[in-house]
Amino acid sequence: MSTAIDDGLWSAIGDPTRRRVIDLLLAEGQGTATTLSANLPVTRQAVAKHLAVLDRSGLVRSAPAGRERRYRVDEAQLARAVAQLNSVGAMWDARLQRIKRLAEAIQRAENAEK
Repeated sequence: MSTAIDDGLWSAIGDPTRRRVIDLLLAEGQGTATTLSANLPVTRQAVAKHLAVLDRSGLVRSAPAGRERRYRVDEAQLARAVAQLNSVGAMWDARLQRIKRLAEAIQRAENAEK
């Protein structure tokens, strides 16, 4: 599984409404724009647009269901997003540790001069 950062994926996840759509799909297993909009403070048309973005990023997959499309979370793509998040988190943890060590070294040097 690649942990290279995918800007399109993170752009899709970056919107709070889309994250809520993903949460709802995970809780329910599947949904349509109509069923999802009943649980969101946006219109069915807005939900359909959010679902289209999530579909393009690969986070959801859709199948026809009558006049609508039924959506499910693509668990492999979601796992990829989680792996990327963990990778970025580890990178920032390492950076913060380096900053801490530098600050401690500066503090020790300042204390030694006194």
